[in-house]
Parts: sequence; C-alpha cells; structure tokens
Amino acid sequence: MNINIRNKKAHFEYHILDTYIAGIQLLGTEIKSIRESKANINDAFCAFIDDHLYVRNMHIAEYSHGSFYNHESKRDRILLLHKKELKKLREKGEEKGFTIVPLKLFINERGFAKLEIGLAQGKKSFDKRETIKERDSKIEMDRAMKR
Repeated sequence: MNINIRNKKAHFEYHILDTYIAGIQLLGTEIKSIRESKANINDAFCAFIDDHLYVRNMHIAEYSHGSFYNHESKRDRILLLHKKELKKLREKGEEKGFTIVPLKLFINERGFAKLEIGLAQGKKSFDKRETIKERDSKIEMDRAMKR
C-alpha cells in the first residue's frame, strides 16, 4: 500500500526553501479515506491559530462506509511538530513573502499519515516562465535520448 498524494502546483508557484515532516491529527474515517487515496491538497495551506499550526482547505472525502460518525471534508486539522520547529516556522512565516504550503501527503511505514510541508517564497511571473522553459527542454532532451 503506497499512498503518495502530491501538491503539483506548489513547486510551480513557489520556491521551496525548507521542508518538514509533520504528523496530522485525524479522525478514524479520515485515515480510512486517505488509505483509499481520496484526498486533495492542491488548494491547501498552513496557518497558525493560537500556538498550533493548522492545515486549512485540505479536502479528505467522506468515507464511503462511514455512518453518522463521518467527518467534514474540509475541516481544519492540527499539524504535529516539535516546539523548536513550530517556533522556527512561525518566525519565518510572519516575514513578508513567506508562506507554509503542504507538498506531499503520505503514510509512513508504521501506518501513520504524514504531511510534508515546505517553507516557501512566492515566484514571480518570469520565474514561472523560466520553470516552463526548463521543463520543456528536459522533455525534448528525453525524447532525443530515446531515439
């Protein structure tokens, strides 16, 4: 069982400066939906509320076999990090131009859901054009190598 849900827009929209692996506080039906790969983190972002780091706007579909115990699909979920990491993220996140974005949702070898988050700085439009050029040239080189 290899669950690996990626935020494909994150590397295009942001320069990723630093990454962290965080645990997520989930309900029972949420982890079951994640194991069925029914989650989406493309529109998600992280924000501090009081002293906790939350992931907001992450969509986890309702569990198909859940009863009245089912969860809300877009509720805020607490991320579990060490205090030193939280302090560092809070300091950097409050600076102008920095944000915290989820990059990858996966299940580790012990069966726990983990979220890879990144401290990111937004790209300008010319940086995005440069990324598109690099991607296109890489595809052309791969095609030429296969011939």
